[in-house]
Amino acid sequence: MKIDFLRHTMIAGLLILGLGACAGPVSAEGYANPQLLTETEELAGLLEARQVRVVDVRPREAYDAGHIPGAVHLGADDVIDPDSSVEGNLLPPETLARMLGQRGIDKATPVVLYDDKGGFHAARLFWMLEYFGHRQASVLNGGFPKWLGEGRSISTAAPEVAAKTFTVTPMPRRLATADWLLDRKNDASVVVIDVRPPKLYKAGHIPWAKSIPWSQNLAEDGTLKSAAELNRHFAGLGVTPDKNIAVHCQNGKAAAHSYLTLRVLGYPRVRSYDRSWAEWGLADDLPKSVSPEQG
Repeated sequence: MKIDFLRHTMIAGLLILGLGACAGPVSAEGYANPQLLTETEELAGLLEARQVRVVDVRPREAYDAGHIPGAVHLGADDVIDPDSSVEGNLLPPETLARMLGQRGIDKATPVVLYDDKGGFHAARLFWMLEYFGHRQASVLNGGFPKWLGEGRSISTAAPEVAAKTFTVTPMPRRLATADWLLDRKNDASVVVIDVRPPKLYKAGHIPWAKSIPWSQNLAEDGTLKSAAELNRHFAGLGVTPDKNIAVHCQNGKAAAHSYLTLRVLGYPRVRSYDRSWAEWGLADDLPKSVSPEQG
């Protein structure tokens, strides 16, 4: 496990230095950024060495019923502002920073997030951490179902963790806004991806957005498809690493899954329109299109 951990760390260092960022696959799995995914076997080793903070983002009742030993709980909906006029909008950064700190997370804490929905919810918190300037977050590939299916141990005990101070350092290049999208509607170097199901896309969408549902990122077992499959998939739809890519969904959750996927593949310029269609669809001054029904 330590060898795998060091291998991933070395790969991450090369990418930070710009070595291999666009040079194609640099891992045995074919992913350009394999350190953004953690495999179950690797996580078991990291837990044994106490080198990671594991975060279960499932509902509280699911966590209480059984979770990965040592995991703290931060539900996907716990980070949502219930008073916001925009559905799914995040709580204020200072509130989220306090929540992360209470769970023993600061900028130097390696974090592995997991859910039981193929990463659908975990990816939202992954994006949030990256946007906040955290550089050591990853998502458990296959999540809790894979961990459980392999017969690995679970626990019902909530661990005691020492609080830390999480400092938010916003990374604007990870965030798209309505104005950012509108200003670039005629920019050929920008690709906007709507990751919602086709039915929702047809009912109303940003006119220049491509429909590429997030569920197409996953293999049948709930793990991420291979790099070869995903690269062919996105390239065939005109989504290539030379583009500036913005992803959006209905309320910021599903978009993050495609954000994570593209980041794992090594796409260098990816951002999430986190307020998504919940904001755009209700704004009278933003353009919208409806796809005609096919007879």
